[in-house]
Amino acid sequence: MTLYFVFIIQNSNILIINLIFVVSNIHIYSKVIKRDIALHSKYIKRCIEIAKNGLGTTAPNPMVGCVIVEDNKIIGEGYTSPYGGAHAEVNAIDSVKDKIRLKKATLYVTLEPCSHHGKTPPCCDLIIAHEIPKVVIGCIDAHEKVCGQGIARLRASGCEVILGAEEALCKEHHKRFLTYHLKKRPYIILKWAQTKNGFVAPNKTSSKRPFWISGKMSRQLVHQWRAEEQAILVGANTVIEDNPSLTTRHVIGKNPTRIVISNKKLHSKKYAVFNADAETIVLDTAHLKNDKHLAGQICEKLFERKINSIIVEGGPKTIQQFIDENLWDEARVFEGNAEIENGIKAPKFSIRSSEALKVGKDRLWTFTNNLF
Repeated sequence: MTLYFVFIIQNSNILIINLIFVVSNIHIYSKVIKRDIALHSKYIKRCIEIAKNGLGTTAPNPMVGCVIVEDNKIIGEGYTSPYGGAHAEVNAIDSVKDKIRLKKATLYVTLEPCSHHGKTPPCCDLIIAHEIPKVVIGCIDAHEKVCGQGIARLRASGCEVILGAEEALCKEHHKRFLTYHLKKRPYIILKWAQTKNGFVAPNKTSSKRPFWISGKMSRQLVHQWRAEEQAILVGANTVIEDNPSLTTRHVIGKNPTRIVISNKKLHSKKYAVFNADAETIVLDTAHLKNDKHLAGQICEKLFERKINSIIVEGGPKTIQQFIDENLWDEARVFEGNAEIENGIKAPKFSIRSSEALKVGKDRLWTFTNNLF
């Protein structure tokens, strides 16, 4: 019994020493993890920052950002070229003058590198060819031809792959691309301007002059938004009553594709949407099923045309259709200082907004729905 007791004490001492050693290692390991998380966060945020240079030019491809780091120093950066051009990883690798340094570097990227042949070769193959030992990825690519296959190919080559660095920020950044592939529809932004008492326009008058609710700064901001999205959509009545051009003429940027929803023959040169400034697509509602789910059918047609983001600018009935079918992701609502006694009511929904922003003399309310 005594020997047994001594044996336990001796082994207990060993256990205590080992326990202290393990706890000490856990503490050191915890510090290493926190340091690595901080570094990954820093460089992924830089990826997102430079990726925004591709806003409005890369669709239907995602606007990816990529940073290459060696010994905690950035040695290369790149973002997605306009559609049909090089991907972010290619541009980042090309920016590194001494390619030997890539063998000791870490590549950071907002979205999983592609593993299939499209308009360009797979980015995975280039990463593997340069023997980059570590890749840190913000979020997984939702495209059916990638969706984890890029990660698998990199790991099979011996590359260390770390997932989920600032994943929420990366998903927010890639919201257009992810919505298109996961929900099989475009990312939908609703936009309108309304008076203080909730009207978007006065009742129809004989005057041909436009009735402006929002100010010049707000209208310029709208043109910037148009440059950032792939398409803009209006109903036939908006074309007939307002004759908008739906371009980015007040800013520098690409004109969006113009989508007109109509059951009327509008192919006439008297309407500005049919000028040569941008492509215009007319979706004839006569070819859609006559039921309540018109917005859903419109989304199907836009998905088929590979349109991954769209601004719905009017009119109020068209916007309300998207609201009623819960097919929207953002709503941007300007409130001007004007008031109208009687007029056309603004669209309605029950989502609450954050605090309004001042844009000139107007207030801008932003609403979000169905975010990832």
